[in-house]
Amino acid sequence: MEKGKGVMGMGRRWAVDFSDNSTTARDLPDPPGFTRASLDQDDSAVSRQKKDAEANWKAQKAWEMAQAPFKNLMMMGFMMWMAGSTVHLFSIGITFSALWQPISALQGVGKVFEPYKDSKVDLLGPKLVFIALNLGGLALGVWKLNTLGLLPTHASDWVSSLPPAQEVEYSGGGIPFH
Repeated sequence: MEKGKGVMGMGRRWAVDFSDNSTTARDLPDPPGFTRASLDQDDSAVSRQKKDAEANWKAQKAWEMAQAPFKNLMMMGFMMWMAGSTVHLFSIGITFSALWQPISALQGVGKVFEPYKDSKVDLLGPKLVFIALNLGGLALGVWKLNTLGLLPTHASDWVSSLPPAQEVEYSGGGIPFH
């Protein structure tokens, strides 16, 4: 029995005889949806497109990482407002947390943006935004320290022989003090 021949002696339409060299690949029609131009397209152009897409993705993620401290800033501001302006354990804990988080984030700026390092991605803008937002968080913590009266802002805080600063506000339970 010949190779590629059926039981009835007829050849199969889908069988290919690889020993026949009469037709070349260029003689065969292209399958539907395939163009020779896509085969002949330069691989470097495709890889360049992939690298550009990856660089755009890295830049987008770097900007998302740069804006992440804003969410923390809003949350910390709300927590400080809820803690009030009296000195107690909760308000001091919130305040020192507000001071510690930006300081630790500023120390690790290089590590935060390390995954997005690329020759095509400019990280200066995202890093500056990240630093600015963390400095804003630090300023918020310092403002809370001042609100609690824990910052030495008067000369009498440094020198014990000077009288303390005059109080600007007085509060009493409905009884006038004069």
